[in-house]
Amino acid sequence: MSDEKEQKAGFFKRLFRRDRIEEVEPEAPAAPPIPEPEPEPEPEPEPEVEVLAPEEPEEQKPSIFRLKKGLVKTRKGFLGGLNEVLLGKKQLDEQMVVRLEELLVTSDIGVKTAYQLLESVQDRIKRREVHDPEMVVHHLKSVMKDMLSEVEAPLRVGYGSEPFVVMVIGVNGSGKTTTIAKIAARHKAAGRKVLVAAGDTFRAAAVEQLQIWADRVGCSIVKGKEKADPSSVVFEAMDRAIKEDFELVLVDTAGRLHTRVPLMEELKKVKRTMEKKLQSAPQETLLVIDSSMGQNAILQARTFNEAIPITGIALTKLDGTAKGGVVVGMSNELKIPIRYVGIGEKMDDLRDFNAGEFVEALFTGVDISDEE
Repeated sequence: MSDEKEQKAGFFKRLFRRDRIEEVEPEAPAAPPIPEPEPEPEPEPEPEVEVLAPEEPEEQKPSIFRLKKGLVKTRKGFLGGLNEVLLGKKQLDEQMVVRLEELLVTSDIGVKTAYQLLESVQDRIKRREVHDPEMVVHHLKSVMKDMLSEVEAPLRVGYGSEPFVVMVIGVNGSGKTTTIAKIAARHKAAGRKVLVAAGDTFRAAAVEQLQIWADRVGCSIVKGKEKADPSSVVFEAMDRAIKEDFELVLVDTAGRLHTRVPLMEELKKVKRTMEKKLQSAPQETLLVIDSSMGQNAILQARTFNEAIPITGIALTKLDGTAKGGVVVGMSNELKIPIRYVGIGEKMDDLRDFNAGEFVEALFTGVDISDEE
């Protein structure tokens, strides 16, 4: 029986490659009590800032390796289910197709996309173009790559006679602030003049966090008083960007639930303010989404897009979730360009989205020392 299991496991390995306590001295005679000084007031706590891992001076791993490592949890979930469906199958049968349907529908790629993939597989089976499990896998990879290739569009900042303005939106906790910091760091390292606008005036900590990031990255920042009108901060930032010839302006906005209509209206007001100072602004409206939200991420993106047309998406925290399949569903359903994927805490772990690399990382096994 164990030999049979080893043979099955081997099939899929080929298929996917893959103090001591100190003694207490006796107490000395009690000395007369010394009056204690008045305690000093505790300092105000500094704003919490997500700590980015320091850059390691080690030999850099290839981009695809780091992406594979970032997608470990997603790959385990998806390929684990696929292994169960196809394990031991030498040819396709109706039961296998039914189980494949269950796997796709319950995964985070979404029902609509799941049925499109399933119909594509069934069509190939009927036409006798797919007739064994390995061919099913290759076909799924091919179709997913085609879906993702439609939205593969890294952000290309046009440096010209006027500032390139990126309006960054998203709910609280999505990784919006650190995404701004990583984009700023990338362009600052390229020798560009970068300005950050602290438009989230509803939370004092948000402004302070952005100030800390601006200091670390070495870029300029415009901020207003606590609870100031966000539009006034954005207006000042736009004015300064034009006068001082900044090449890139990253505008932070208040994190908000996509279901809160008044707050969504505030975003529209901020956008109109930009247009008054620079008719072409914002050249990019970037929605930052936490990929661990799964299917709710698609709902978020759709609702934001109805309020303010989104030109690009940054999917963060892919390294901490098993729901990375949402990238496929979001791409297929919304057709909004995916600019970046976040796969870790380092500054360069915000990567330009590449459809081929993503699919390869999702399907291909990789030896990772710290993989549990």
